[in-house]
Amino acid sequence: MSSGKLSQRAARILGAQAQTLVDKKVTIGLDGFVDEIISVVDKRESAEKFTRVPTLASFGARISAAAGKSANAELVVERVKLGGNGPIMANALAAFGTRVTYIGNLGYPNLHPVFAEFAKSATVHSIAEPGFTDALEFDDGKIMMGKHASLGEVNWENLVERVGRDELERCFVAANLIGLQNWTMLPHMSEIWEHVLTEICPKMPSQPRHTFFFDLADPEKRDPRDIRRATELIGRFQKYLDVYLGLNEKESFQIGEVLGYQGAREGEGAVQAVAEFIHEKIRTSGVVVHPRAYAVAASAAGVVTVSGPFVGKPLISTGAGDHFNAGFCLGKLLGADNEVSLQLGVGTSGYYVRTAKSPSAMELADFLQSL
Repeated sequence: MSSGKLSQRAARILGAQAQTLVDKKVTIGLDGFVDEIISVVDKRESAEKFTRVPTLASFGARISAAAGKSANAELVVERVKLGGNGPIMANALAAFGTRVTYIGNLGYPNLHPVFAEFAKSATVHSIAEPGFTDALEFDDGKIMMGKHASLGEVNWENLVERVGRDELERCFVAANLIGLQNWTMLPHMSEIWEHVLTEICPKMPSQPRHTFFFDLADPEKRDPRDIRRATELIGRFQKYLDVYLGLNEKESFQIGEVLGYQGAREGEGAVQAVAEFIHEKIRTSGVVVHPRAYAVAASAAGVVTVSGPFVGKPLISTGAGDHFNAGFCLGKLLGADNEVSLQLGVGTSGYYVRTAKSPSAMELADFLQSL
């Protein structure tokens, strides 16, 4: 199907079912960050005016040139916003109109002010202080510089104590969609998954099967043995739910390599191949990969690819992948196939990077109609 026809089809499906989203229950976790979106100054013209370092490549060259010497980099905070894979995805799902429950480290015992607006549109259970991220954004990418000390407090014991076992179970069993994101930065996530698998999943409804979406979040720094264990755990959830693993392009080849992938690593065909390879290894409902300009889904039905509304100079890029995840999961909440779900994913991401705003369901439908 051509990209234009697919976007129109996705818009029609979303428009026809937007009113049903208020009945969809979503539980997302488990991280939480305060994000500072930062520009790096290239040339300062006055106290108020400057030009940005345009590309990550040029900033890297500047840093490399300072080796053995020294350098000064001026950082300008453009905005402060809620961050973390889970909160950004959950905030986007709430904007669609779903009933969101969020569990994570958004401030404890008091919620951090940056999450106050989010807490008006979602039920929030916060169990620890947030992490902090300096997000240096460029036209061709970004560097996420994180402070993660509080993430060690996100563990099963604190979940049970500070949320309550009965409430924790209810949050999972009642949810049409579950997403426990940012495995890489949460050192106790695999242990939490084990507890959910053994103590909660057997109580899940067998019909209709609900959806579980995973985003590992740049696992490069984790030991390959830990990554393999994580993918094995993800595969075990398929017994109880329809499981999807979401990856960006870089992550897909990282995971593929750990699982034994030895194919090409450049181009759309390579992305399709590694998505199919990972799916064959972990045997979930699907593996989704989202490079900047398109997205791929591999499942038992085959591999599908959808072009995205790519923009060369985004207003914001931090959180684009989490918005893609929210849009893809929106498709699954509506019962859509992978192709339509991918279109909703790239559409949500495309809307967000143009506006720095999460779209409502009807704003997304109108945006897709315009493509």
